[in-house]
Amino acid sequence: MHLNLKHWLKLLILFLLVGVWVWPETAASTGSAGIPAALAQSARDPRFGAVESFWAPGEAAELGVGWERILFYWNEIQPTGPNDWNTLHVHEEWLAEATAQGRQVTGLLKNTPTWATDGEPASGVPRGLDLPIDDPGNLWANYTRRVASYYSAHGVHNWIIWNEPDIAPDVYGHEFSGSMADYYQLVKVAYLSIKQVDPNAKIHLGGMTYWHDPTWLGRFLQMVAADPDAAANNYYFDIISLHIYFRPETIPQIVGNAFAAQQQAGIPLKPVWINETNARPSTDPEWPVQVQAFELDLEQQAWYLVQAHALGFYAGAGRIAVYKLIDINISPGEESWGLIRPYDFSKRPAFFAYQNTIKYLAGFTYPLQREQGGNYTIVRFNRPEGVTRVLWARTASSVTLNVPALGESGVLIDPITGAETPITPTGGSYSVPLAGARCAGECYMGGAPVFLVEAGVTTEGGSTSPAAVTSSGAPAAGTDSGTAVPTATVGPTETPYPTATNMIPVPLPSNTPTVTGTAVPPTETPPATEIAAVPTATAEVVEASGDEGAIVEVDDVVAGETAVAESPDSNVGIWLLGGAGVVALAVAFIWLRRR
Repeated sequence: MHLNLKHWLKLLILFLLVGVWVWPETAASTGSAGIPAALAQSARDPRFGAVESFWAPGEAAELGVGWERILFYWNEIQPTGPNDWNTLHVHEEWLAEATAQGRQVTGLLKNTPTWATDGEPASGVPRGLDLPIDDPGNLWANYTRRVASYYSAHGVHNWIIWNEPDIAPDVYGHEFSGSMADYYQLVKVAYLSIKQVDPNAKIHLGGMTYWHDPTWLGRFLQMVAADPDAAANNYYFDIISLHIYFRPETIPQIVGNAFAAQQQAGIPLKPVWINETNARPSTDPEWPVQVQAFELDLEQQAWYLVQAHALGFYAGAGRIAVYKLIDINISPGEESWGLIRPYDFSKRPAFFAYQNTIKYLAGFTYPLQREQGGNYTIVRFNRPEGVTRVLWARTASSVTLNVPALGESGVLIDPITGAETPITPTGGSYSVPLAGARCAGECYMGGAPVFLVEAGVTTEGGSTSPAAVTSSGAPAAGTDSGTAVPTATVGPTETPYPTATNMIPVPLPSNTPTVTGTAVPPTETPPATEIAAVPTATAEVVEASGDEGAIVEVDDVVAGETAVAESPDSNVGIWLLGGAGVVALAVAFIWLRRR
């Protein structure tokens, strides 16, 4: 069949139209760098989070963030009455973008509307809280049921019930004006109403500060355990939430207390998450602030994040989130916590330290091992790629460690710069120098940490979801290891690291913390994929709680690492459109010239 130029032009136009229709479908199934969406999502380790990542989703993806917390203010969603429904408070686009990037969302429910309480606005006890959950007069039940029903369709299945309930109503900064019994009723109602519409939902206790009242959680769990209906309803919660700041060495104690309090109350162990952690800088030249306590520089903030994650996961935290990715709507002179500066989205050193923390720790398996001497700490993470050890000096004195080699060579990595320094063992050990901490009267944290990464090291016996107790039901015991020995100590005179009697943040009440037990994570069903870990008989081992979901392994993609390679298939539509467009223009030009 003979086709003239008119027919060729029509066919090419038709071809272009088909390409325009097909290409968006192809693009929609790929990630931001051309990687299929399923692959991009599986490359996120859900244990590493950043609060309110939706304000800077590109940077969150660059970090490799696996989860975020978003505020759901009741007084914004239903400002004037129970018939209000303001979904613009939490944009559905934020949730869709989080899902597309493989970032899980946890919602924080708080702030009573004025119309729904006889008490203080925002912190008052909701009216009708003691009524049955199907009674229209139980305003909190009606709201929590509706919010869970609506947002479960947008991927939100984890709900934190209020914030920092351990701050007493008569203390500055309190967020809930009711009693402990009122808060328990708040949790019970939310648990029952949310599970009605989303049986797979997880209910979190509000993030606790610990220092306002170290006994609060234990007393609360005793109240829960005394409720005759609690055991039949899973004790009305699924996860315990903590907020921990400034001093990373307090983390194992505080997380351990959360597990011990459950044991002492006779409640089956549930996961513990650290929903907020950070050490805001006070001497950022780009954002100067005046503070009453905790004078810290930009590098110390970065060091804190590395140490906090190493110790937090070692202690058994199921997930950890940095507070926060970026501060929004704050004025010059206000404290800025973000990894990104609020005025120009420039990145602080802590951003890069967290990025490398995720890069070199993501995908780790349990159990973890910690070795701690008087002036150093080493935490070992077993990963599918090999072993990463995090090392830092605990005091103002620098120290050089002889660290036993697990392979033929390794790489020392600076968390802030990402600079890699190859290292080979001598006599079976690596010589690793560690700079001392910066201590102005007190060492809030240790010195500059380093990652010692050994690729391809075989591991045995690890799991992403470990058992928490021995066969007898007792806590898994840990022992000190002597495998990495400091060979030299130089530098300034050591400043003692804070002990159990001086770890209390200055702005908070002076309560001496009580150590109530060893961190004992909950037993969970191991995921389908398990990665083995080398047991070290002499190392201090704490079997830590895993996350509810397995971490999906992806060949050649490091969890948390921004992918740069594009899938060839994802570019087919682009090449077809471009080529067809050029041909169509040429043919059209010839046809018009002939006309």
